[in-house]
Amino acid sequence: MEPLSQNAPIAVFDSGVGGLSVLKHLKHQLPHEHILYFADQDNIPYGEHSLEKIQQLCYEITHFLLSEKVKMVVVACNTASAAALSQLRLNFPTIPFVGMEPAVKPATENTKTNVVGVMATAGTFASERYASLMKRYAADISVIEDPCIGLVELIEQGDFENTAVSSQLDFITTPMLQAGADTLVLGCTHYPFIQPQLKRIVGESVTVIDPAPAVALQAKRVLTQNNLLATKKQTPAYRIMSTKASSNLQLFLEMIDVASSQNELVCWVNGRLQKSPL
Repeated sequence: MEPLSQNAPIAVFDSGVGGLSVLKHLKHQLPHEHILYFADQDNIPYGEHSLEKIQQLCYEITHFLLSEKVKMVVVACNTASAAALSQLRLNFPTIPFVGMEPAVKPATENTKTNVVGVMATAGTFASERYASLMKRYAADISVIEDPCIGLVELIEQGDFENTAVSSQLDFITTPMLQAGADTLVLGCTHYPFIQPQLKRIVGESVTVIDPAPAVALQAKRVLTQNNLLATKKQTPAYRIMSTKASSNLQLFLEMIDVASSQNELVCWVNGRLQKSPL
């Protein structure tokens, strides 16, 4: 494999638009970096797939992204990180990876009531990565979990003021609040997009923790450690790829103030990815 180039793009991938909540903070921390964003919208939501299926998807996506000469891969999906990040690091040892994990540690440090609510997917909750976090940081904390079934699909539609979103959030958070939770963890990268709606429901006294800012800082640290920061103050370019044509993708790009000059459709063909023009 060729040496990684300092001016090559950072790759960010998710099952859909959720990882754009991470890209937003990467853009802030690394304003001169090119970024390639990949949304596997043809297979959303990842939380409904088997562990083996998620690992297969992540392997093929990473293999494809490396063919685009990226210098880092940010797995901007909690479910994918929980299922596949360790395996990806073993399979692709020459590329630095940064992944997601539910912010259990900061939540347990923040709570005064010793009750924390975690909003994530069933795949994240079932993972060894999540179990390890719970064992290390939440042994003496009461954690109320909800797999938020259907919430990712609602967010993908882009209509956050839809009563279905509010109803779903109320259904998810009511047991958490009734149990005394004063801190909520956003364990899926889609959820920051509905944080204002969530705050209206749970109130200002409840702390909502989004791990995306910490992930962006970690990406910056890893690039620095590997001497891979862009060598010049270049004007960043953003390439956006998706495995499904979606008019909503542009809506989310506008929300995070990303002007994409190059949108591409990438198709799954017999388990592999290939590009075709949008």
